Amino acid sequence: MNFQEYKELVSRISSGKVLPDAIYIHASAINTIPEKLAISVITLADALKIPDENWNVLKFNKLDFKITYLNYPDFETYAYPALHHSFTVDVSKASVRKANYSTSENPPILHRKETFVSDSYPLKESFSKHTQAGEAIGLYENTRSIGFKKNWEKLIKKKGYFLDIEGALQPLTDKSESTAANFKGGVDRHLTAIDRNKLSQPTQILGRHNYFNGEYSFLDYGCGKGDDLRELEAHGIDASGWDPAHNPEGELVNSDIVNLGFVLNVIEDKEERSETLKCAYGYADKLLVVSIMVAGDSVISQFTPYKDGVITSRNTFQKYYSQGEFRHYIESTLKENAVPVGQGIFIVFKDKEEEQLFLLKRQHICRRWKQKTKREIKQRSPAIKKELFDKHIELFTDFWEICLDLGRIPANDEFDFSDRLRQVAGSHNKAHQALVKHFGEDLLNEAHQKRRDDLLVYFALGLFEKRQAQIKMPNSLKRDIKAFFSSYTAAIDEARKILFLVGDTTIIQKACELAHQQFRCGDMQEGHSYTFHKNLLFDAPKELRIYIGCATQLYGDLDDIQLIKVHITSGKVSLMGYKDWETETPLLVERIKIKMREQDIDFFDYIGRYEPIPLVNKSLFI
Repeated sequence: MNFQEYKELVSRISSGKVLPDAIYIHASAINTIPEKLAISVITLADALKIPDENWNVLKFNKLDFKITYLNYPDFETYAYPALHHSFTVDVSKASVRKANYSTSENPPILHRKETFVSDSYPLKESFSKHTQAGEAIGLYENTRSIGFKKNWEKLIKKKGYFLDIEGALQPLTDKSESTAANFKGGVDRHLTAIDRNKLSQPTQILGRHNYFNGEYSFLDYGCGKGDDLRELEAHGIDASGWDPAHNPEGELVNSDIVNLGFVLNVIEDKEERSETLKCAYGYADKLLVVSIMVAGDSVISQFTPYKDGVITSRNTFQKYYSQGEFRHYIESTLKENAVPVGQGIFIVFKDKEEEQLFLLKRQHICRRWKQKTKREIKQRSPAIKKELFDKHIELFTDFWEICLDLGRIPANDEFDFSDRLRQVAGSHNKAHQALVKHFGEDLLNEAHQKRRDDLLVYFALGLFEKRQAQIKMPNSLKRDIKAFFSSYTAAIDEARKILFLVGDTTIIQKACELAHQQFRCGDMQEGHSYTFHKNLLFDAPKELRIYIGCATQLYGDLDDIQLIKVHITSGKVSLMGYKDWETETPLLVERIKIKMREQDIDFFDYIGRYEPIPLVNKSLFI
């Protein structure tokens, strides 16, 4: 049998798992392949002394004259068996290359076992159920990194599941509890409350998003010693709080905003934990902000295992989560989308219009148009006389700034002095025409394009998050769609096309190069990465904003971040936070690497035992 004949025989295989470069088939289905090929397989195994018990899966390479004999001892008994041995035979040379994975901590594993066997195989239906269970929780959305044990198990844990003794998927909430032998007595939950001399992280984030402007009521569910409450009340915020240990007499009332801050991670009972989350959400009229401690295995291993968490040296319980694991827990418990706003901090919106406004504002920056509008054009509008225009120049200028901010003519409720302007100019439209003639069209056209890009980024990121289209939407968004697109459908179609493009590394390469030319700063490593200051993000090409936006939707806000590093070919984005950025040589204290293909995040800090890294080339980013 020569290579040409081999390829022809392989092309006639009608069963097995078919991939672009190979076909895999279980030994039990060898009678379904062409007879001459089956005889060759047995003959080769005998000639090269590969015992029958050392293989149960065959791999027929389509591109090379090679057949690989694979040994998965747990093929029948484990849902995702690990490879123990492989024997790759170069048929043209009659040589064999052996590989032993039996002692490896990260061996290759097998998926979709039902595709390897014939229809008559007795366990095929059982195999199919395992695959369907994995598909249902999204394990096969990105197949690039799931072929080895560690990445596979890491993905399963991130989805909120674990593998039981037979390799079947089970919710982490059902995982058998392990109680440390040396732990006696109850958990001291009341010791988890800490004294604060500033607002907690979740509350600071709410403040940065203007939720403490006096328009919203606030409930701190599990307020601890009440430091956040006292500070908010001192600023006139309608705030209340309750805590089972420190403020059991506190009033539980429905409020616009409910904060469940670092509470869930100290509850050792899983059912109580979920009930607490549901209860807190029940008190929220507009949104719930929920936060927990995030930690990796290196931190967790320092403590005593207890149930699904650990017991600390203070006899308190801690359930540490990864970012993705906690998001899945919130969404599966509340059946709602969770929006990440920081490390271990998420917002769940009950008011869907409020959610759309929040996400819109994330992509809408108030650009500094004012310093660009000092140019005078002599031509005046015949509809508005020069004397009237000059007399009310501040009113007209304020209106012009709103026009530039929105990229369109504002509605009456979008300009605070609308009534006065209409008395002076007759209408918003007349005032707008006069201002265009006064300042010129170039700036307005630029503002229009930038606002349109903001909206495309917003819609593209909504598609990336697979958010449901909302029947009700804010009036401002309706006006934007009317002004910038022919319809909502047209906006979504255009956003979908751009979202598809950002998966192309050549597009990202060009967007990075364009941003580097435009900004005239940053660290451009040709073909590898581009690093720039976060303040430039909203002026970057929309493709780059969407690429970075997809990453930061997994992480949250960039308040404590200074530099963004786009990895052009690897599907990663790194975020760097520095101490004393205003100094000549700031120190790196935090680095976050977001891996979009794996939908995972790695956190690195450079404090404590790790020495902060100085940024010696800061001038590149200014």
